[in-house]
Amino acid sequence: MTFASIFQSTVTALGVGVVGYFLFLGLLTIPFFQDQAIYLHGVTLTWFKDVSVAEQWGFLRNQVTPFTLKTSDGVTLHAWHVLPLDLYRLHEEELVKEPEGIAVDFADRTSFRLLRDDPQALLVLYLHGAAGTLASGWRPPSYRAMSALAPNRIHTVAIDYRGFGSSSGSPSEQGLLTDAITLAEWAMKEAGIPPSRIVIFGQSLGTAVGIALAHHYVTKPDPVLFSGMVLVAPFADVELLTATYRIAGTIPILGPLAPFPRLLTFFNTFILHKWQSKDKLAAFVRECEHMPPRDGLRYHITIIHAQDDYDIPWSHSDQLYWHAVNAARLEGIAFNDLEEEKEQTKTMLGPAGWAAEHKTANGVIREEIAKWGLHDRIMSYPVVSLAVLRAFTHPGTSVADDGASSASW
Repeated sequence: MTFASIFQSTVTALGVGVVGYFLFLGLLTIPFFQDQAIYLHGVTLTWFKDVSVAEQWGFLRNQVTPFTLKTSDGVTLHAWHVLPLDLYRLHEEELVKEPEGIAVDFADRTSFRLLRDDPQALLVLYLHGAAGTLASGWRPPSYRAMSALAPNRIHTVAIDYRGFGSSSGSPSEQGLLTDAITLAEWAMKEAGIPPSRIVIFGQSLGTAVGIALAHHYVTKPDPVLFSGMVLVAPFADVELLTATYRIAGTIPILGPLAPFPRLLTFFNTFILHKWQSKDKLAAFVRECEHMPPRDGLRYHITIIHAQDDYDIPWSHSDQLYWHAVNAARLEGIAFNDLEEEKEQTKTMLGPAGWAAEHKTANGVIREEIAKWGLHDRIMSYPVVSLAVLRAFTHPGTSVADDGASSASW
């Protein structure tokens, strides 16, 4: 084969690849295909498994109670209530006698009563990432991490958003916020857990949902402030994400257009669901900073990211942290100035990474960057367990004010 023929074949292959890529981009301008690319809700990752049988993922009999929630717009959401292990141990005899499967009347189940009737119960509202179901991948191990440091107090309730798993409907930005609001309203009104004993946990897509949820409640006429937020592997917004994100870690969305800013901007105009987390988080912090003191309540934000995350670069967490800190400072601060300040003040954790923290009279913003953890494995790591505990016990929470300690739990 001559050089000329090799060159011609290479040019032809490149041409076909370029045409194929732009056809792919054309499909992404169609809402149906765009939603599939952003949410990946058609990829369940739990095929041929009944997600109402949580024992398949290593849980004890009835440690997890599946149940459903109905949203204000008629969507049915599938949910799991996960009991902390030590609390399960104390009530094991009663729990194992109950029927398994979807709870027809969740209020009659022992697990629900253990949550509702315990004045010291703490609750994590778990908002998972794109693709899969609430039983996929590292999500079941991460539920165990939620309560690792308070194994008789921290309950977890996770939902599949609309269009995911067994939940009805199809995903959208407003729809997923409605789903999260439905979960929060159930927690506060049906389960009777005050917001001071609730932590919002989100991973990847779930961080955007969690930020939107916290912003929704703090901007109500009668503001509601949860005990804290733990955000793992977040993204700043969809437009910034498209320049780096690869579907399933392999298929780039707009990455090849990154060297061509105008072309990148043009295709970003077709994105329907913006998920502007950096702006929502900044707005949330501003609202909290301007709130008059109420029972000593303070906001608490923890941002966690792994440096080896190849799905969402940890630079997104730097952006979120900067937007939050900038909003917390009356005089503001430039991104580069904050990076220089972090270099001087952050806590070096050796092989574990580093942590930076900004405190005000009204709250705490923490960024923790681990060296390892990829995009989702980190959810089950001790760094997350500790962050959840901090979110429940920082000064100003009902837990801290009661003088409770992990040793007494």
